[in-house]
Amino acid sequence: MIGHGKERQRSRLVVAGCLALLSFTLACQQGPDTRAADESALKDLDAQWSKAAAAKDVEGTVSYYADDAVLMPPNAPIAAGAAIRDFWKSMIASPGFAGGWKATKAEVARSGDLAYLRGTYELTENDASGKPVNDRGKLVEVWKKQADGKWKVVADIFNSDLPPSAPVEKKPAGHPGKKPSAHHRKRK
Repeated sequence: MIGHGKERQRSRLVVAGCLALLSFTLACQQGPDTRAADESALKDLDAQWSKAAAAKDVEGTVSYYADDAVLMPPNAPIAAGAAIRDFWKSMIASPGFAGGWKATKAEVARSGDLAYLRGTYELTENDASGKPVNDRGKLVEVWKKQADGKWKVVADIFNSDLPPSAPVEKKPAGHPGKKPSAHHRKRK
């Protein structure tokens, strides 16, 4: 039979061990909170990314994407892999291309490995007739810290604030002065 003194000593050791284990577990989970510094660094990275696009640097622009990233441009399918490079190459090469974007908010997850930025963009491209067309809109980017500690974009979406363009109405081809055939006439 164990005496009272030994039982108390054993209980104290168990409690002390549990407290030590709990303290160690909390210390491992709660590293220093670097979110504010990460948010500032991400806004800086985003500004550099925008400058690369404005400078028409395709390779510099796509270097901000992770290998498994997706780009979701307006009025187009989701792009991944080489399709992201193709999108930027085409956009940057568009006659009259100019513009960029600015992050207005950055938020890093408590875990420190995911973040999102939201912001606005403005760009100009020439239309088919060569006339400059200005666009402005909003964006959301999801950034993920990679194994090497660098932040890369894993999801990028943007869309215009402007109303959609009116579709061009196509009129049936016909000879001037000739009455439309029966199948072109509206039925009442």
